[in-house]
This record gives sequence, C-alpha cells and structure tokens, in this order.
Amino acid sequence: MKGLASCVAAILFTLVALGIGVSCGFAQSYPNHSVQFVIPATPGSAIDIPGRMVADELSKSSGVPFVPINKPGGSFTLGTDFVARSKKDGYTLVYTNNPAIVYSRIISPDTVRYDPDKDLEPLGLHLFFAHAIAVQSNAPWKTMKELLDYAKANPDKLRVSTAGIGSVTHFHLETIESLTGTQFNHVPFKSGEAVITALLGGHVEVTFDAVSKIIPHVESGKLRMLLTTIKMKEYPNVPTIRDLGYKQQLVPSWFGMYGPAGLPEDVKKVLVPAIEKAMRNPELKTKIDKLQFIVDYRPPAEQKKLAADEYAGALVIAKKIGLLQ
Repeated sequence: MKGLASCVAAILFTLVALGIGVSCGFAQSYPNHSVQFVIPATPGSAIDIPGRMVADELSKSSGVPFVPINKPGGSFTLGTDFVARSKKDGYTLVYTNNPAIVYSRIISPDTVRYDPDKDLEPLGLHLFFAHAIAVQSNAPWKTMKELLDYAKANPDKLRVSTAGIGSVTHFHLETIESLTGTQFNHVPFKSGEAVITALLGGHVEVTFDAVSKIIPHVESGKLRMLLTTIKMKEYPNVPTIRDLGYKQQLVPSWFGMYGPAGLPEDVKKVLVPAIEKAMRNPELKTKIDKLQFIVDYRPPAEQKKLAADEYAGALVIAKKIGLLQ
C-alpha cells in the first residue's frame, strides 16, 4: 500500500509540476493582456482611421485587445514620445508617421525629446498616401498656376491650413514657397477634421491635407484640388509639382508601427510577423484602398532605411530653403 501511495503521490506531483510549468509558460508568453495602441492624432484624422483598422486586425489575430488611444499634439510627436519612453515590453506601441520620425526634428528640434534612431524600434511600414492643395469650388483660382501667381502678387495674404508645425504638409509648403518664390500664411492645426473645416468655413483660403480627406468634398462639389504630391489616375488633370516644371519632388507620406527601442527578441518574433499579417490582410487592403491610401508593406529593416534616407534628403532641402541655420 505504501508503495502504491508513493507512486500515486509521485504521479500527482509530476502532474501538478507540469501544470505549473504550463501555466508559467503561458503567463510569460506575449501577448497575454491588452496592448496600448497609441495613435498620435485626433479621432477621425487621416492616420486614426487606418490605425484603428490595424488595431482591430491585431486584436482578432492575437486574441487580446489592441486598444486605440489617441494622443494628439506636437505634430504627432507627443504620442510618439509617449511610446518612446514607455516600458520595453511590447504592451505600448504607436502607429505613427514620417512627420514624427523625420520632419518635426528638422523644423522644430527643441520640441522633439526623443531620437527616432535610438529610442524607437521599427516594426513594419504600412502604407503611403498623397496630400493635396485644395480651395473652395467657388474660389477664383482654377489652377495651381493661378494660385501661385496670386500668392506672388500678394505675399502672406493666402492662409493655408495644415496638420501642424513640423507636419509633412508644412514641410511641403515651405518647399513650394522656396521653389516658386511665393509666401503663404501658414495656419497649423493639430490634425483632425479642423484642417478641412477651416477651409470649408472660410477661415482659410487654402488647405494642404490628406487626399483621402479632401476627395469627398471634391466629389460633393465643395472643394477643388489644384495639386497632389502623387499623380492620381482618378484625377489626371490635377498636377504634381514636377508637372508644373519644378525638379523637386514632394515625397509621399507614410504610416508605420513602432515600439520603444530595446524590445525583447521573443516579443519581436511574435509582434513583427503579426503586424505583417495584419497589414497584408486582403480585406483590410480593400478597405484602405477606398480611403485613397496605397498599401505597401515594408519590413522593419526597409522601414528604417527609408526613414534614414528621407531624413538625409530632408536635411539637404531644409538647409537649401533656410529652415536650418
């Protein structure tokens, strides 16, 4: 009997030990609780909509909630900075853009407390998209050339709304001014719908914002597009800056995922493939195509190189147009 009892006890001990081992292993696996999915802009903004779509896909595939949290301000740098300074465990991530990674540290370096190269871990680039210059449909300027001619004759008179100081459109506006010899009155917002509503309400004469936000108002007859940063087959008569005879191209904007630098390798091994799968999902692509975005996934290494090359090119332009001393 004692032998049998000892055998049963040994078996029970082994089962308990195995159960504990499995439990501990599961507790340490990633992810096992909700993830903060920071979007550094206002709800309804151009980056917020696809960001929430990606968060939803990641929630479905991982079985844990990827919770969208809007942290607008500082031309997308406040939310990005929040993640750069967060715990390095994979439970706080950011869906951000090239203003936060490239342009803000050139235009307003004093406001960017993080170093994108040292403090952030690229996890996959999602998409590219165009911006456009637009005016009200009843405005006197029918073409970009007419707008530029008026701006030259009336420096600082035309108010132009953008998504903020250090945004891509702010940088593009500075570039256009340098190339064309014009001077606009820049009116920055904190992204969101205010950039467009300022034009619709007559508070500014011009807007420079995401094509995806402008097109619905073009189709409704309220706005007229005069320039796009990427040639669009749907609007062949709307020129790019190169179509107007200028050599400098305006680079497209992009959205991508980042975490704080120093994420554990076992976390990245789970997270990077999961992000790629979500971003390549055909159903998600179909939804995003309708927003006039170009889904073009790039892995972390390519994402890092693209940002570095863009930063180097932007520095050259910034010095040329006098943004840097």
